[in-house]
Amino acid sequence: MKSLWGTLVNVLAILAGTLVGTIIGQRLPQRLLTTVTQATGLGVLLVGLSMAGQSQNIVLVIVSLAAGGICGELLDIEGRLASLGKRLELYFSRNGRGEITRAFVGSSLLFCVGAMAIMGSLEAGLRGNHGTLYAKSILDGILAVSMSAVQGWGVALSALAVFIYQGGLTVLAGWLQHYLTPAVIAEITASGGLLIIAIALGILKVKDIRTGNLLPALLFAALLALWWQ
Repeated sequence: MKSLWGTLVNVLAILAGTLVGTIIGQRLPQRLLTTVTQATGLGVLLVGLSMAGQSQNIVLVIVSLAAGGICGELLDIEGRLASLGKRLELYFSRNGRGEITRAFVGSSLLFCVGAMAIMGSLEAGLRGNHGTLYAKSILDGILAVSMSAVQGWGVALSALAVFIYQGGLTVLAGWLQHYLTPAVIAEITASGGLLIIAIALGILKVKDIRTGNLLPALLFAALLALWWQ
């Protein structure tokens, strides 16, 4: 249960954000949400930097990112995820499922897909470190406020998807930690940290990086670290 604490905080943040959004979301000035989002982006940047600094072999991380980027571009992961979201929204619109279901689908994709969800869950399961998920919780809570102000309380249903997805990854990581050496975990963490830095740059509107296409770098980091040993 302790390993799921970060995910539980994330779930509560989404529920709280939805509550605020449905009650007073439209009354909050946009500049307030923007400023808080930027502050959170700086926090996410700090999390990424702290994780990236754990690498014991920088060359391995660079190669992992390059190989992962090539693989991700060939598979067009980011494009496929975007296409999936559009197809789901069109499906529910055509079949009259209503705004609630569309809000659930859209917010679930937003909160579950990304490096922070994956790395935060792995960090929680492998190291018992919930810092990434705490930062993600703040960001998701802010997004839940803005989304629910427009789409309604259906955003709250995405909390269930977050619990199942991130909780499952955390439990899986806990099972695998006996097979992964500290050196391998360090390189996975460092690679994931750089992806989180990329997310932070997007939040701060510095540079929009196709982070989804870099996700295979985590697998390459694990395989190369094992090979290096």
